[in-house]
Formats: sequence, structure tokens, C-alpha cells
Amino acid sequence: MQQIFNFILKNSNRLLFLLLLGISLSLTIQSHSYHRSRYISSANVFTGFVYEKINNVKEYLNLREQNNQLANENAQLKKLLFNNTDSLTAGSALPKPSGIENVKVYNAKVINNTFNSKENYLTLLGGQQDGIKPDMGVVNSLGVVGIIEKTSSSYSTVQSILNVKSQINAKIKKSNHFGSLIWNGKNVGFAQLIDVPRLASVRKGDTIVTGGRSEIFPENIPIGTIDKVYIDKATNYYTLNVRLFNDMTNLGHVYVIENLKKQEIQKLEEETKNE
Repeated sequence: MQQIFNFILKNSNRLLFLLLLGISLSLTIQSHSYHRSRYISSANVFTGFVYEKINNVKEYLNLREQNNQLANENAQLKKLLFNNTDSLTAGSALPKPSGIENVKVYNAKVINNTFNSKENYLTLLGGQQDGIKPDMGVVNSLGVVGIIEKTSSSYSTVQSILNVKSQINAKIKKSNHFGSLIWNGKNVGFAQLIDVPRLASVRKGDTIVTGGRSEIFPENIPIGTIDKVYIDKATNYYTLNVRLFNDMTNLGHVYVIENLKKQEIQKLEEETKNE
């Protein structure tokens, strides 16, 4: 307290000057419309600047929530897309009977991603309590990511497309010739489409998409483009090196796809085999 009194006594002249200056400015602004308008205008500019900066900070802090909201909206849009598009006719949207759904789409976030081993996996924030189960397909806005391997209450693991055990039914989009998409464990930017018949017309740059024989993925989900064409001398089939659309080393939000007709298809096929 004594230090405060000493400071006031030591700077009394300066403090008195500042007080009188403030009073004089206040009286001038109040008594002259021009000065008052200039003051208000300057105050508005300063206040607007401060509010803008505060708003920018709030928007930055809310980015996570906004991203989650966008991801949920995208999941709903993908659900509508998969359920209302006849993928057997590429690019055409045909209405289906009201109330019929073939797939559900769940939103999840990648919290861990390996890509430097032979058997790579992802871990998702999203599990059984979110409706996610094993053997569901995982995609993002660019294409196929992998297949759900195991789940807990809140988390899931995904067998990445960059896993030597991965095998996904895929086809050449323009010709509908099928093959099996695998990974040879060499380059994280490429996968291989094997067992493609020699009758197929293949060309560098052709698009590879998911095939209609998959019980996990809807048809025509993008995968990548043909980079190189080889002939397997042992089988006399094509092997296509496919440049992936996805950067598998940089994944954020993903969408988990549940095929609601999967059990019905499997049951029918099993009954057919047992006849």
C-alpha cells in the first residue's frame, strides 16, 4: 500500500495532467457534434476489429465440432447415394421403392494408422455402441480404405487396403471385367488387381472401382487408376498395377458401410451349396 502512495505522490503531476486531458476530451466530444461523430466512428472501427478477432478465435476453437458435423452430414449423404443409385448402370440414378434400404453408413475417425509393415491396420474412434461390426467396408471421400477387422465398445480396427492379407473384389469400370485387388507389400501408393482375363481391354489411366460380387462394398466405389499392365506367365491373366486415389498415409474421417442384405445373400448361397 505504501508503494502505491509513493507512486502517486511521485507521479502526481503526470496523473493530474492525464485526468485533466481526459476531462477536456470528454467535454469537447460532448459539446461538438463533429468530434463526437469522429469518436464514435473510431470506437466502432476498433470495436469491430476486436469482435472480428474474437470471432476468428471462436471459429478456430470450434473447427473440431464443425468437422464432426460435416462428417456426419456426409455420412447421411453417402447413405442416400448408396441406397438410391443403381450402380449396375454406371452414373445413372434410379429411384427405389420407398422405405427400402440396402446399406447403412456410419461416421468414424482414424486415430491410428500404420503403413510401414506388411500387415497394416487402422484404429477408428467408433465401435459396437456406434453400430460398427466386423466385416463392414470402410471408405472415405476418395475411395476404399479397408475392412473392419475387430471391434470393442468404442473402437474398431481396420484391415487396411495396404495389407498383404487384404483381398477385395474390384473391376475395370469401363468394361466390367473383374479381378481381385491385393497388395504386394511394396509401395504404399499402389495396389494390384490380379486375375483379370486377357480378353479385357485395359489401358493406362483406366479407372478401377469395387465390383458387384462384393458383399461388403457397394459397386462402383473408386479405388484408383491403372498405372502399369503385366501378364502373369503362370496363369496367362493380366496383373494391373493400380495407383490408389487415397493417400493411405494421411487419413482423417472415414465412413463405415453396413450391407443390410449381407446375411440374406450368405444364407441363400449356403443353401444353394448344400443342395
